[in-house]
Formats: sequence, C-alpha cells, structure tokens
Amino acid sequence: MGVIERVKALISYLRKPAVTWSVLSLGGLGIVIGAVGVVGFEMSLTATNTESFCLSCHNHDIPNQALQMTSHYNNRTGVRPVCADCHVPHAFIPKMIRKVQASQEVLSHLLGTIDTPEKYMARVEHMKEKEIARLRSSDSAPCRHCHDVKHMDFSVQTAKAQDYHRSMASKGKTCIDCHQGIAHDYQLKGEKTLPEG
Repeated sequence: MGVIERVKALISYLRKPAVTWSVLSLGGLGIVIGAVGVVGFEMSLTATNTESFCLSCHNHDIPNQALQMTSHYNNRTGVRPVCADCHVPHAFIPKMIRKVQASQEVLSHLLGTIDTPEKYMARVEHMKEKEIARLRSSDSAPCRHCHDVKHMDFSVQTAKAQDYHRSMASKGKTCIDCHQGIAHDYQLKGEKTLPEG
C-alpha cells in the first residue's frame, strides 16, 4: 500500500461515524476543548502572577511593606516589578516547577506557619536563604529579565560597581551575590524588625 492509499484510508477512517458522531467531528471537538483548556490555563497562570493575588495570602503584607522602602518600589524611572517578576521564572518549564513549589507555600500559609508577623519574622532568614539559593541556581534569571549587564551604562556607575559588573562572569558571580536585600530589606538600624505600616 502506497502513501496516497494510506492517506485515503486514514481520511476514510476519520470520516466513519462513531455511534452518532464521526471521528473527524470528535477530533474537531477535542481541538476546541483543548484550545479552551490552554486559554483557561494561561489565564489562571496570569491571574496567579498578579500582585493582588500574591498579597491576598501568605501574610505578604510584611514583605510588601519592606518592598515599599526600596528602589524597586519607587524610583526615578517609574519601573516597578510585581511579586511574580522576581519570584516566578519567565520561561515555561521553570515557571511550572516554581508554581508546584509555591503550592507548598500555600499549604504553609493554610497551616499557619507564617500567619502572624512574629511567625513570619521568625522564618524570614530561612525564606531568604531559599530565595537566594533559587536565584543563584538560575544565574539570577529574574534579575536579568529586566537588568542586562550588556546594556548597562557603566559611565553612570561608581568605579566599584563598574568593576563588579564587568567581571561578574569571570569571577563566577551573579546579581544576588551583591544585591541581597535589594527588594526586601528587613534589617533596619541593624535589627531584624518589621517595617512600619
């Protein structure tokens, strides 16, 4: 049987009725359901990446207050990342892995692990270490999504910053190695304290 005969046989098979619907109709329905599923999935990903979603649980008012005291919140350029810009990878597979990991954080919230400011602050160092390790393992991919060393204007940086940025790769360094606390700095006046609301 040649290729043309095989194609004709396949088309004939797809046109056969399956009880009351043809296989072709069922395939078309499957495509429509699949498309609706993909669109719904993307919409749910987008919804769970919003700042309002993040702030709705996890006792996130504490890190949000800490964020508001940094240049990532108010700055001369008016660019302000939301939670997901730093805490959710932009590439699909790493994003899905992070979403699964985040489900454990939701469970911690529901179990009351960090449901009070005191509990939150007691675990802040642990959470910080996890985030720093995650950023290091991705070569600070969330940082690099907005900040590209190749496009930095070194002439407006201090000599020390220029040296660090130019030699990052050769020294095996990544953004988070020098910029810890850039978005959530709980160390106020040398003490671990809550930002005032």
